[in-house]
Amino acid sequence: MSDNIVAIDGPSGSGKSSVSKLLATKLGFKYLDTGAMYRAITFYIIRESIDINDIPSLEKLLQSIKISFDTSFNVYLNNENIAKEIRSMPVVERVSEIASIKIVRENMVDLQRRIALSGKYVLDGRDIGSVVFPNAKHKFYLEATIEERAKRRHKEEVEKGSSISFDEVKESIAKRDEFDKNRLESPLIIPKDAILIDTTNLGIEDVINTMVSYIGEIVD
Repeated sequence: MSDNIVAIDGPSGSGKSSVSKLLATKLGFKYLDTGAMYRAITFYIIRESIDINDIPSLEKLLQSIKISFDTSFNVYLNNENIAKEIRSMPVVERVSEIASIKIVRENMVDLQRRIALSGKYVLDGRDIGSVVFPNAKHKFYLEATIEERAKRRHKEEVEKGSSISFDEVKESIAKRDEFDKNRLESPLIIPKDAILIDTTNLGIEDVINTMVSYIGEIVD
């Protein structure tokens, strides 16, 4: 059981990324955005018009690309900064579909394990505590009402200049929840022994302080 891994899971808009980045800084850990890794793959598949049913092409893609991050949490695909591109709606709308493909999932899980085992990491995603690091000592599952999650995501879209409506965002999140919870490969579940935190009415600092109260013994 690893003390060097903090696994954070939960559905879209539950606050995983924001909380994970700040928690990693507070603990003196590194942060690995596994969702960004899947979005990077999705972005590349869309841009290159790759048929996801063409397994040989997918294998070739996975063998040829390099995913990396900088200290500002920007994600790079073959040294190209695609931080903005992976947040676009075309990518968001297809990432669950791409992430559910067995060969993609296996490749990313293997990469996530190799990266995280090289140091002390906070990882967030949908299968970190259940599949990637099921033996992690510190596991959390964040949740919030769909209305609150849609409100957060809609605010982000508006701030980026998008004209998408709140109802459209809410519908997109509901569809993704349904897909993620029912996919065959690594479905979204509450991992065994995970601490459940409802972030609906909590600020980021409140969530982080709750987490630290559980994992304080590993803080330097």
